[in-house]
Amino acid sequence: MNSAAKFQQWLQEAVAHHRAGRLTRAEALYRQLAALAPQQAAIFERWGQLAQQQSRTEEAIRLLTQAFRLDERGVGCGLRLASVLVKAGRAVEAEQWMRRLTATLPGSAEGWGALGFTLKVQGQLAAAIAAQERAVTLAPKSADLRCQLGLTLGSAGKNFLALQQHDRALAIDPRHAQARYGRAQALHKIYRIEEAIADYETFLQAEPRHHAARSSWLLARQTLASTTREQLFAAHRTYGQAVGAGPAALTGYDLSPDRRLRLAILSPDLRRHSCAYFIEPLLRHLDGQQFELYLYHDHFLEDEVSTRLRAGAVVWRNFVGQPDAAVERAIRADRPDVLVDLSGHIGNTVRLPILARRLAPVQVTYLGYPDTTGVSAMDFRCTDAIADPPGEADRLATEQLVRFAPCAWSYQPPADAPRVVPPPAAAAPKGVVTFGCFSCPSKFTGALFEAWGELLGRLSHARLLLKGRDFDETEVREHLLRRMGAAGVPLERVALLPRTADTASHLARYGDIDVALDTFPYVGTTTTCEALWMGRPVVTLCGDRHAARVGASLLTAVGRPEWIARDAGEYVRIATTLALEPAPLAAASAGLRGQMEASPLLDHAGQAARWMSALRQCWKVRVASETGSRDRV
Repeated sequence: MNSAAKFQQWLQEAVAHHRAGRLTRAEALYRQLAALAPQQAAIFERWGQLAQQQSRTEEAIRLLTQAFRLDERGVGCGLRLASVLVKAGRAVEAEQWMRRLTATLPGSAEGWGALGFTLKVQGQLAAAIAAQERAVTLAPKSADLRCQLGLTLGSAGKNFLALQQHDRALAIDPRHAQARYGRAQALHKIYRIEEAIADYETFLQAEPRHHAARSSWLLARQTLASTTREQLFAAHRTYGQAVGAGPAALTGYDLSPDRRLRLAILSPDLRRHSCAYFIEPLLRHLDGQQFELYLYHDHFLEDEVSTRLRAGAVVWRNFVGQPDAAVERAIRADRPDVLVDLSGHIGNTVRLPILARRLAPVQVTYLGYPDTTGVSAMDFRCTDAIADPPGEADRLATEQLVRFAPCAWSYQPPADAPRVVPPPAAAAPKGVVTFGCFSCPSKFTGALFEAWGELLGRLSHARLLLKGRDFDETEVREHLLRRMGAAGVPLERVALLPRTADTASHLARYGDIDVALDTFPYVGTTTTCEALWMGRPVVTLCGDRHAARVGASLLTAVGRPEWIARDAGEYVRIATTLALEPAPLAAASAGLRGQMEASPLLDHAGQAARWMSALRQCWKVRVASETGSRDRV
C-alpha cells in the first residue's frame, strides 16, 4: 500500500472512531496524521470539530484556523470557524474570516449568509441585511438563508419585510421549523397577536422542547383578555416543568446572614433601554459595603448607559451570542450569592432554562416580565401590593412574592427630557382635545379599540394620536387601521406617527397631546412614567393580574388614583371628564412633574435601600432554610 492510500485509510479510521464517539482514539490518530501530513486541511478541520465537541474552545479555534488557512476555499470549515468564534465572543475575528471567504468565493451563498450573521451579532444590522440579501440572491431556493434574512430584518425592526421572507421560506419548505418560529415573532411584532399565537403553537407542536418559543408564546398570551389568570398560571407551570428543576440549594457557600453578598444582575437591557430607567437608580445607590456587584449583559449593544453601569460593577460580562452552557459555566465560576434576572420570558435571549438549574443560592426575578416565571428554582419575585395584591396573587406564583415598597418601581427620567408645556386643550375650544397612546402596539386589543371608539364618539372634536414602531410600513398601518375601523374608531380623527430619532424628540411629542390613554389588559410602565413626567394625565384600567395593574401602582404612587378605572366604561368616563375640563387639566399638567419628584418613584435612595433590605432578607430566608431557623421575607 502506497503512502497516499495508507494516509486515507488512517484518516477513514480516525473519522470512524470520531463518529462512533471514541474521541480519545480519534484524537490520537488525528494527531499522528497531522504530524505526517501537516498540509492537509481535512485533518485539522476534523480535529477542530472534535475539540469543539469537548468544549475546548480555544483549541478548536486554533485547529480550525489552521485548517482554513490551508484551504480558504473550504466553505464548511470557514463556516464552522466563524460559528465557534461568535460563540466565544469574537465576532470581529469571525467577520474577518468570512470577508476572506467571500473574497475568495464571491459566489458562495453560505459564505455571505455567515458574514451577515457575524455582522448581526455586532449590531451592524444594515450591513448584515445587505450580506444576507446577497446570499438569498445567490441561492433563492434556500429556505435556511431566507429564514436567516427574516430574523435579521426582524432585529432591525423591519418586521413586515421579515414576515415576507419567512413566508417565502415556508413556501420552499413548509416544514421549516425556524421559519415558522420567525414568522410567529414577526406577526407578534406587527400586532397580529392571534395569528402569532397560532404560529407559536404550530412550531411548538413540532419542537416542544424549544423553550424560547414557549416564552414568546407566554408573552403573547399576556395581551389576551380571554386568557384567565388560572390558565396563564398553568401555562407557566408547564414551562417550569419543561425546563426542569435544579437543586433547592447550593453547597459550599458561606451562610453568614450579614456578610457582604455577591449580587449579580442578568439582563439584555443594561444599555439605553426602558429597563435601565428603573434599575440604574437602584444600582447607583447600591451599598458597596453590603453588596459586591456583578453585571451580566446579554446584548450586542453597549452604550453610555452600559458605561455608567459598568463603572459601578466589580465584574462586567457580555454574554451575547454565547450558548447557555458557556453562560452557565461563567456564572457558576463567579459564584454569586444572589442572582437577579430582569427579563423573565421577554427578549430574544431568554436564560431561564439555565436559571432553572440554579446558579446561585438565591434567585430573584424583577422588572422585565409581568408574571410568574413558572421556574421552581426562581425563589422570589419583587413586586408591590397593588400590582400583586396579597392572597390571590401569591397563589398564582411559583415564586415567593416580595413586596418591598409601596411601589415596586424607581424611575429615572431621561436627562434630556424637554420641559413640560401646557396641554393644547388649554388654548382650544371646549371639547377640542387630543388623546394619545405611545405604548407598544402589540398591546392593542379589540376591547381597547372599542373603548377608544366610544370615547371619540362622545367627543366629536377629539383626536387620537398613536405612535409606534413600524407605523412607517404601509402594510402595518393598513392592518392596524382596519382593526380600529372595525371596532368603531373614526379613522379620520386618528393619526399614526412612526418612531422618532431619539428619546428627547419622542418625549417632545407629548406636547401634542392632552391626555395619555393606557393600554389594557396589558398596561404600560415606561410609557406611563414618561407621560406623567411630561405633564400628561394617564387613564389606566386596573385589571385582575400584574400585567393589568402596574398603571394603578404608578398612579397611586404619584397621588392620582382618580385616573384609575375599574372597567372600560369608567375608563371612558374618566377620559371624557379630563377632556371637558381644560382648566383642571392644565393645572394637573403643570403639577405632575413635581408630584413625581415627591413620590417613591423618584426617591431613588429610599427605594434602593428598601430593595437592598429585601434582597438581604431573601438571603436570610435561604440561610434559615439551610440552618433550620425560621425566617421569612
